[in-house]
Amino acid sequence: MLNKEVADLRKDYRLASLDEEDVAKDPIAQFGRWWNDATSGQLNEPNAMTLATSTPDGYPSARIVLLKSFDADGFVFFTNYESRKGIEMAANPNVSLLFFWQELERQVRIDGTVSKVTTDVSDEYYNSRPPGSRIGAIASPQSRVIPHRSFLEEQVRIVAEKYVLKDPVRPAYWGGYIVKPSKMEFWQGRSNRLHDRILYTMEGNEWKIERLAP
Repeated sequence: MLNKEVADLRKDYRLASLDEEDVAKDPIAQFGRWWNDATSGQLNEPNAMTLATSTPDGYPSARIVLLKSFDADGFVFFTNYESRKGIEMAANPNVSLLFFWQELERQVRIDGTVSKVTTDVSDEYYNSRPPGSRIGAIASPQSRVIPHRSFLEEQVRIVAEKYVLKDPVRPAYWGGYIVKPSKMEFWQGRSNRLHDRILYTMEGNEWKIERLAP
């Protein structure tokens, strides 16, 4: 039976529009325009994005990660290579990213393939993190079952004592990934659910731009 209290929740989007004639010819450039809007608008964690992977038997798997860089080559984030997502990406490099900027009534969907960044890039970012975050990356057996919270706290204490007189060194099981897009969709909310959807698809060495029905 339909839960009317939930079903009746709705918002009419009226902030902006998106036309084929106005978008950049390259989706990374278009993302840069929207990224500037998101960051200048002081949104809460505009770099938060959903990363969708899949298990070897085809089950989808999604979680929030943080974008740490983007350029013409793709979109970069960092995590534990031995985590659930790391294991799934090793088995199947096809992934999706999703940004939802509610205050701007926008979302961006990115489909592509993922690969590890170079060790130099991983080292550079790891060494830029606060000491507690560096220690946590070493101490946490991410995605594995642990007996209780105090187990994790004890691991952090052990690692912190080891590095009390020196900087933590990036563990080999932690580092960065880059997603190289093959499709990018820009969604702008519009009134009466007649949203604007502009799709970029890589064909050969060029981006094809099309409008999708909402």
